[in-house]
Amino acid sequence: MNTLLTADCHPITVAPGLTRLFLDYCAGAPATRPYYAAVPPNADWQARPPVPAHWRELVSLLAAQNPAPAGSPAHAALEALRQGAGTVVTGQQVGLFGGPLFTPFKAATALARARQATAAGRPHAGIFWLASEDHDFAEINHVTFPTHRALRTLTYAAAPEAAQPVGGIVIDDSITPLVDQAWELLGFSDAMEALAAAYKPGRTFAQAFAEFYSKAFAAQGLLVLDAGSRAIHRIGAPVLRAGLERADELHAALIERNRELQAAGYHAQVAVEAQSSLLFLIDRHDGQGSGARLALKRVAPSAAEPDGLWQAGRERYSTADLVGILEAEPERISPSALLRPVFQDFLLSTSLTIGGPAEVAYFAQSSVLFERILGRLTPVQPRFSATVVEPAIADLLRKHELSVERIFAETPSSLAQMLAARAMPVEGKRKLAATGTALDADLNALLEWMHSLDAGLGRSADTAASKMRYQMNRLRRLAANFQLQREDSLGRHAEAICQSLYPGGVLQERLHGAAYYFARYGFELAETMTQQAAELCPGHALLRL
Repeated sequence: MNTLLTADCHPITVAPGLTRLFLDYCAGAPATRPYYAAVPPNADWQARPPVPAHWRELVSLLAAQNPAPAGSPAHAALEALRQGAGTVVTGQQVGLFGGPLFTPFKAATALARARQATAAGRPHAGIFWLASEDHDFAEINHVTFPTHRALRTLTYAAAPEAAQPVGGIVIDDSITPLVDQAWELLGFSDAMEALAAAYKPGRTFAQAFAEFYSKAFAAQGLLVLDAGSRAIHRIGAPVLRAGLERADELHAALIERNRELQAAGYHAQVAVEAQSSLLFLIDRHDGQGSGARLALKRVAPSAAEPDGLWQAGRERYSTADLVGILEAEPERISPSALLRPVFQDFLLSTSLTIGGPAEVAYFAQSSVLFERILGRLTPVQPRFSATVVEPAIADLLRKHELSVERIFAETPSSLAQMLAARAMPVEGKRKLAATGTALDADLNALLEWMHSLDAGLGRSADTAASKMRYQMNRLRRLAANFQLQREDSLGRHAEAICQSLYPGGVLQERLHGAAYYFARYGFELAETMTQQAAELCPGHALLRL
């Protein structure tokens, strides 16, 4: 297979669409320090938190989900955990066919940090948390693969009747034609065989996703954890119970944190409404229940109910009712996006969490929950961020002398115009440049004189001049369009570059399915990703295959 030959590191600001809070955090800005345990590049996280009382049971449950033969990297990771090794944790929703490219970037970053801590004499293992309790099926039921001429999106259309936790949805026979289409798009490879073996009728989304990534990162010893079971929720019940019994205190703390963030000029990633809570109730999945994941909302105290009530769907519960459910069926109480990292880190005694831009922003809010429930903050670091450049696209970038900054600033049509303008005969370029320069110089002198005569006249002149400049730009576009007609390959090149590196105006890592790259370049790509994540590029990397 091809290995990654070069990796150019660009500032994180090159990536479009990132929030100010995330950018300031990445830059180590002092303004972010009140909200985080540490800011980059602090390495104090390598000092493992105290081993919790439930550790032996938790590792046994983890081992049951990660059957590993003696001598394998996963077996070695489990043995290290049994001896008290720390954990570096990341996670993602359990999507169709392995989800988007940033998913293995997360896993690779967790493994890279665990290796670094272990090499420093502080043993750690990388764990991938399956966000199997999320219920937004529309976010995970599709995957997009690039082809030679277009992007192809495969969608699993058999939606559940209710908003059930996505990890437990059982895959039906409608997966078979999707697997066949994936074979046609990706071709034969070990990765495609693993994909077809994992995503079969009768398997759940969580099982399929876990099996695929266990194989993809088998050589690196990645451990996966689905925490949706009764046994694991029973261990994590103290966090869920705090969410019930201390709901009003925690809600007030979040409201205050949101005010602090907004006063500092930042945003609150998760809205905290008057009735919102940190928990969901999963309806019984039987003849009387739908299995839906229902938001638990607080009902204000009244004379009849001085402690307030909770509402889930049409039903109302007292806190005692919900505590009773937690004790009898703990898997039915599910944490929200803000409480989940606290639940996760209580279970795994996490040394370091790896997150994407949104998850890092969550932590600015969740930190008040960490402080009140766990009495400590877990450090968080951004995942590895990269755009992968395949050989044919790399050739086009060299041919047209294009940078990633330029590509992220263009659409396929505007990039085609730019390539055509560059490809224009020298004489045409000179004439357009000379005319444009002369027009600007003459207009500027004329406008200055007219402004000196009268302010109103100057404003009218500005309007007329802008129309003249528009027409000059129109001449440039006409010339470029003519060049595009003469060299239609330029339009194809622009389309191919944008489709590969910035599809639909979205970062490649957020849209392209990870399985495409594993199918083309082998599971060895997992090790390359892990090595590149260890390089500590503080921004966005351009990886040339």
